[in-house]
Formats: sequence, C-alpha cells, structure tokens
Amino acid sequence: MAGEHIFIVEDDARVARLLSVYLDRQGYITTICRRGCDMQKEFEKRLPSCVFLDLNLPDTHGYDLMVQIREKHSGVGIVIISGASDSVDRIVSLEMGADDFIAKPFEEREVLARLRSVLRRLAASGIDQETQDTFEFDHYRLDLASYRLSKQGEEVDIPNREFMLLALLLQSANRVLTRDFILDRLAGKDWHTVDRSVDVLIGKLRNKLKGSPAIRIKTIRSVGYMLVGDVKKC
Repeated sequence: MAGEHIFIVEDDARVARLLSVYLDRQGYITTICRRGCDMQKEFEKRLPSCVFLDLNLPDTHGYDLMVQIREKHSGVGIVIISGASDSVDRIVSLEMGADDFIAKPFEEREVLARLRSVLRRLAASGIDQETQDTFEFDHYRLDLASYRLSKQGEEVDIPNREFMLLALLLQSANRVLTRDFILDRLAGKDWHTVDRSVDVLIGKLRNKLKGSPAIRIKTIRSVGYMLVGDVKKC
C-alpha cells in the first residue's frame, strides 16, 4: 500500500508507539527515532514527507533539528509535538519554520487532521517546486513548468484538479496510490471532498485519456488506483 513516509522523533516510547500504530492504520509508513542522531541517520537513507518532532530529546533540542531540516530539506513538513502548552513555545516553533504545533496530551484524530493539512499545503506547493519535470506518455506530454498538457503538439483543455491528479499518477507510474493518499495530495480549501470524490475525478480523467490504449488507470479494489504504461520523465 502506497503512502507518505512519516518520521516520529520522540523519546517517550508510549507516545511514539501510539502515533506509529495509529498512523500505520491510516495507511502511512512510519519510522520512530528516539534521539536526534537517530533522525539524522534516517535522513541519510530516505526523505520523509513529514516529521513529528518532540522538542525535548535526550541528545539535542528539537529546535536545532528543525533548523537542520529547514536548511537542507525545505519541502519536508514539520509538526512539533510538545508537552509544553505555553504559547511562547508555539509561537517560537512556528516562527522558526514549523508547519504546525500539537500540545500533549492530544487526540489521535487531531493528529491525523493536522498531518493531512500539512501534506495538502506541501502538495499545493509541490507542483511549483518540480518545475523541471516533464512527462511523455503515448502521444501526450505533460509539462509542469508551463502547467500544460498536450497531445501530438496540440494543447489539451483540462481542469486544474484533473491536471494535478494526472501529474500525481505520472510521478508514481506503475505504483499503487491509495484513495486517502490522493485526497491528501489534492484536497484544498476550495475542494470539499466526499468519499467518492477521487473516484469521480478518476472517471473524468479516464474519459480524457480513452483514446490512448497504451496507457490506462487501473482500479486496485479496496485500495486505490495505479497508472499503468510506459512513462518517460524528461
């Protein structure tokens, strides 16, 4: 099951386990780091989509780690989790670059809602950050720099939400994307999602591409969708 990778940097084993189990059940992939040095080692292996970061760690302060993340990986989300509910900590965290702040104790649903909100904001800016990406498939060409879809050189009229969905599917061609993952990446303040929002959008996109037998969007029952075909990234 495809999903976002989340680092949980928390020295409290109970809290870390609680977050990990809950987010795993929601389709995310989690890695627990008990110390700052553990997080740094994990960053050398892979980049997460978001980091849940405790401020008080055994070997360093969360602020120091946040500065390191922001200097090297500006596209990674950061959510501070702290036992201190003082407004000063919240303000300082946000001013230093955190995307959100959650005070302990917290409700699991609040964590999920805030995570999804952060990932949506990152997704909204992600298209702009990848301006060099161009995808060629069948007779089509999708250019993120010009925000343009063309077929054999002729521009194809496509609504913004369908364009973003197609770009997402192309970036993960031949890999399964869950419905929740797609919702997290595409949903915004101007789009009120319901359970079948993704299905409806997929149907519209299929109609748009129905003249291209070399590429298709496959339904993975009870999971999500996968774009199948030969996709070239330029």
